[in-house]
Amino acid sequence: MLVLYIIIGITVLISILAFNRRDIFDKLRFSPYSIYHFKEGWRFFTYALLHADWVHLFINMFVLYSFGDVVIAYLGYFFGIKGVFYFILLYVGGILFSVLVDFGRQKENAYYTAVGASGAVSAIVFASIMVYPTGSVYLFLIPIPIPSAIFGILYLVYSAYMAKRGRDNIGHNAHFWGAIVGIVFMIAIRPEVAVEFIQKIASYLS
Repeated sequence: MLVLYIIIGITVLISILAFNRRDIFDKLRFSPYSIYHFKEGWRFFTYALLHADWVHLFINMFVLYSFGDVVIAYLGYFFGIKGVFYFILLYVGGILFSVLVDFGRQKENAYYTAVGASGAVSAIVFASIMVYPTGSVYLFLIPIPIPSAIFGILYLVYSAYMAKRGRDNIGHNAHFWGAIVGIVFMIAIRPEVAVEFIQKIASYLS
């Protein structure tokens, strides 16, 4: 769990700092145009340390905390200390691969920017769903548990809706691609996950 707390702590600190320092925000946010034309490759990763506002930051960190421990426990059980490395690789991979499509589409658009750990968080959420599809999550003060798989679907529906609106700097498209990263990554490091996922869903529905 320590690695999860460290990721959340660093993200919260830098996000809060950037709330009050526009220069930091502008330097770290995702900008395909700046990456392509000015070779500012760090933006492929640093945008995940920023958030549009307090609500955006809280939601991402709450979801990461809610699902991250399941993934860490699973990786630790099957891979030992190596599981920590896999968790970091999954998170960082979610950051990078979730924005590659937008980079290709927007690299000539000087006005397109995005921030948020959404892609990485989505990767963790769907990695968790793959290993524990019958789990539940509680949303804020709502005392009714929501099945993890249902939450994941609602998460993507919300992301698609917000991406279509396109009225903020949040990388909503990253949610979808982050989900793909989470699913593919877990199957890649342990192929049995796919079969076990189907078996758990079938058992739950029977």
